[in-house]
Amino acid sequence: MATAKKTAATKAPAPKAPAKKAAATAVKAAATEAPEAKRAPNAAFMKAMKPSAALAAVIGDKPAPRTEVTKKVWEYIKKHNLQDAANKRMINADAKLKVIFKKDQVSMFEMTKLISDQLS
Repeated sequence: MATAKKTAATKAPAPKAPAKKAAATAVKAAATEAPEAKRAPNAAFMKAMKPSAALAAVIGDKPAPRTEVTKKVWEYIKKHNLQDAANKRMINADAKLKVIFKKDQVSMFEMTKLISDQLS
């Protein structure tokens, strides 16, 4: 009688594996069907900021959100091939960017701080 209980106990966990698979696929399906769960942008980043005269020479004088300003500066850097060839994290300043950066070379992380000083 004791052996019958052991065999019944060992057979019971077998059906659980397919249930876990079904639950996992249900979760994945629910995640892909919920477009309203998309994260909304922070309002502070989307506020249009007026660029300084030095920054306007690079991106234009129209007010733009910080995200767009950064994109436009990167477009300028790529267009004029200002990324350092040896270390892609470093930006070599040309005449226009030197006015903003106040040095010959800055890192891409420092660049965003220096650009934000040029916005009001």
